Parts: sequence; C-alpha cells; structure tokens
Amino acid sequence: MDPQEIEAGRRRWQERHDAARKRDADFTTLSGLQVDPVYGPEGADPRMERIGWPGEFPYTRGLYATGFRGRAWTIRQFSGFGNARQTNERYKMLLGAGGGGLSVAFDMPTLMGRDSDDPRSLGEVGHCGVAIDSAADMEVLFDGIPLGDITTSMTISGPAVPVFCMYLVAAERQGVAPRGLDGTLQTDIFKEYIAQKEWLFPPEPHLRLIGDLMEYCAAEIPAYKPLSVSGYHIREAGSTAAQELAFTLADGFGYAELGLSRGLDINTFAPGLSFFFDAHIDFFEEIAKFRAARRIWARWMRDVYGATSEKALWLKFHTQTAGVSLTAQQPDNNVVRTAIEALAAVLGGTNSLHTNALDEVLALPSEKAAEIAVRTQQVIMEETGVVNVVDPLGGSWYIEALTDRLETEAEKIFAQIKDMSPDGTMTGGILRGIEDGWFMAEIAEAAFTYQRQLEKGEKKIVGVNCHTGTIEEPLEILRVSHEVEREQNKVLAGRRTDRDQAAVAAALTRMTEVARGDGNMIPVMLDAVRAEATLGEICGALKDEWGDYSEPARF
Repeated sequence: MDPQEIEAGRRRWQERHDAARKRDADFTTLSGLQVDPVYGPEGADPRMERIGWPGEFPYTRGLYATGFRGRAWTIRQFSGFGNARQTNERYKMLLGAGGGGLSVAFDMPTLMGRDSDDPRSLGEVGHCGVAIDSAADMEVLFDGIPLGDITTSMTISGPAVPVFCMYLVAAERQGVAPRGLDGTLQTDIFKEYIAQKEWLFPPEPHLRLIGDLMEYCAAEIPAYKPLSVSGYHIREAGSTAAQELAFTLADGFGYAELGLSRGLDINTFAPGLSFFFDAHIDFFEEIAKFRAARRIWARWMRDVYGATSEKALWLKFHTQTAGVSLTAQQPDNNVVRTAIEALAAVLGGTNSLHTNALDEVLALPSEKAAEIAVRTQQVIMEETGVVNVVDPLGGSWYIEALTDRLETEAEKIFAQIKDMSPDGTMTGGILRGIEDGWFMAEIAEAAFTYQRQLEKGEKKIVGVNCHTGTIEEPLEILRVSHEVEREQNKVLAGRRTDRDQAAVAAALTRMTEVARGDGNMIPVMLDAVRAEATLGEICGALKDEWGDYSEPARF
C-alpha cells in the first residue's frame, strides 16, 4: 500500500475516532508521556491491506476506532455453584467487586437436560455449577439483580433453548420486557459433537431449535445474541490454536448457512452471532489468533455470505483464560498464568473476559480466589496502560507473521471440511466430519503430540516437569455440601405438588405437537415454562419425539 493510501486510511480512522465517545480517563504513560490512540506506518507498507486501521475492514486491529479508550472490555466472571440462592449471593459479590456482567455456570444435570431428582443426577447436583430445574429457580438466581440492566451470558448448549425460556420468564416476573434484555446464550451444538459431548438429540433437531431461536430473537429480542460459537471447549479438549480458530469459525459459517436457509437476512441475524475463545499460555500466538479471527470472519461474511452492513462483518468475542493450563501442583503459579493469558486476550481486542481462579483445577473457586481473578483483570485495566493504544502490537513483524500464518492454516482446514461436504456447504462438511469422527481424531492427535512433548521435556510446565521443589502448603478449597442436593430435591417436589398439573400436561402436549411440524418452538416452550414444567420434563418430551444420539465408535 503506497503512502497516499495509508495517509487516506489514517484520515478515515481519525474522523471515526474524533466522532466517537471516549472514556474520561488519563491516557498517558506512568511517567506522564502522552501517547497517540493508534500507531501506523509512516511510509509505504505492503502489509497495510491485510492489517488496516482500527474500526474498518478487515478489522484485524479491532472493531472500534477508539479501542479501549472508548469502552473497556466487560469483566464477565463465569460463576455458579450449589443452588440458585447460593449462586445469587456470589453474583452480588462479583458485581460489587466491579464485575460488569454475569456468566452462568450450570451443574452437570442441568447441562444434560435432567432434573435434580433424576436418578442419573445423584451426587452431581450443584457441584460444577448451579442447579436449575424450573423458572422458579431462575427467579431466585437473579433475585435483586435487574435483568434489564445487566448483560447475562449463559454457558449451556444441549438444553439451551428451554433454559433460555426460563430466563425470559424470570425477566417477565421482574417486569422486564423481552426487548429490554441483552446478553448471550451459548447454544452451539456443533462444538458439543466435536469436543464437549453434552448433546440431547441428533444434530438435525438441535439445528431446528437453534434456527427457531435465531428467528425469535431477531424478531423479538434484537439486542440479545442467541448463539455464542465456542472454540473454548475445542481448545480445552487438546486442539492447536489453528484448529481452535478454524473449527470455531467453520461452525460459525454453518450457523450463518442455517440462518440463510430460514430466509433470514444476513445483515439482521449475523450481528447476533458471537464467539467464545480460549486464551492459552503461548502469549503471542494467542494475540495473533484473535486478530486473525476478526479478519477471516469479516472476509467470509462479505465475500462468501453476502453481508453488507458493518455490524454483520464484526466478530465479537468473549475470552476465558485456559482452564487446561492450570496445575494442581504449585497452584499459586496459576495466578501468573491467568494474568499472562488475560493480557493476551486484551491485546487481542477481546470484548469481554473471564479470568480463571487459581484453585479451579481443584474445585469451584473460593470467594477469595474469585476476588483475585476479578482483581487480575482490574490491574490490567487500570495499571498497565494497555488500554491507552489500539492494537499496540500491530505492525510487529512477529505478530503480523503469526497472524498471517494462522489465517493460512485456518483456510487449509476450511478446505478440508468443505471437501467432506456432500452438497458443498460448510454445514454439510461439519455434519460429515462429526459422523465420521474426523474432528475428534484431529483434536486427539494434537493432544497426543503435545502430551508426548511434555513427557520428553521438550515443552515445560513449571511445577510439573520442571522447577518442582516448593514450600507451598495445600489449599483450602470450596466444597459443595450434599445437603444442597437434598434441599433442591425437596423444593422441586414441593413445586410439582403446588403447580397446576393439568396445565403442565397440556403445555407439554402442545409443545410435542409443534415439534412434529415446522412451527417455531419458542412460544410453546415458553408456555410450558410459565406453567412450571421442569427442564427434565421438557427435554424428556422432546427426546421421546426426536430420539437420542450416540457417538459413533472410532478405533
């Protein structure tokens, strides 16, 4: 790109920057030196076509001309344990400590669409997240927390739609209209078949529900994001950074194709697709991954799927630091790991961030560990100066080379996925890859390669295969009492006794009838939730209609 084009780009950026709102804050160094909001080349630079300026295509340097000078990322701590009342108390503590949004962690029975008193739930209620059986639990979960004022993320995919309906009903009971809600629902079923394994039905019914949700939110709750396409669980399962990038964006392309197949306008529904990435420990590779993700998504949305509005080209993403990088040995080291990973997410331009607690490798976070995790983000935000300049590493020979390399690797993987497709679509390739076990095999091979490097000592983990001596003492960890399960089941039994059983049965019957046709499932599911049908009853009725799914054996 010649100097005249670069200068024209700088002027475009300046106009956008000057017209945008900025935070009232000090944007100087610790020594008082003034710094510019962005830096770029002074002369010709052939890389600028790929790098660009902040706030314009291809968005390598971020979505906004002002970066974090305009608005800092949202501190959104993932949290949930025990029953709804206990988690509500933790939420109030996190919000009081400076959290800007909520992210709900559900227990295993809820993630699998089961009630707490299901025999298969025994010993799991409230242990890895909060137990939610009906809309009444959701009311307690958000008691005293105005849902119209707080953005709420819910990390759940298999039973995401009925859980979302419970969230809507809890908002109704607070007096909040649906259009006043903002947040994100994970809903990403592709990554369940690829990595996390928490599905309820075969792929087609799940995709039908996701399509229904996309239609409903586009019409009724335009600010809400009904899909958070998740690479986090793919990376935690052992993938490489390039695989996480490619598999995640391919899934996103599949959901774009789903929306288009429903007759939705790409410019209307694409802004409701958000993303969720892992921030791992390889600092520069992670920054490059985030930058490449924005660039790839914008180009594919424009050139392949025909998006024309700016917001439809934007890849907005939440980041969580890498749980798999945490170690049970010398767990205090996890504070350092988390801080480095969080800094990579920030330098990569994340829109919101969760920082893992030092004890999460052992148990759910203690209150003290959760506070340290929040404070880690606040130290980065308030003390380090990284919010002062947009994409401060942009133009670095190393960062730009890594960004280009990851983009190239991702494109190779996209081609492999499309080659598997019987109809030439990304969706067809994803479904075939799931059916053949291709995704799982690719991740397993990457995980095996890394593990072998660890065992040979070629890769190092402090406290595990090097620098193992320590004076550290065992941690006191949070333990969820079995009394939580007994109390939850007692409350659930009381709700079943007190509700109008005929109304529940009628609502479930009507829901099943709609499931047999092609009507939108959201309104009838909302009716079942309003009647206090439980999560297990709703999911059980749909399983009876749509069947279950078993992963094909692969040797």
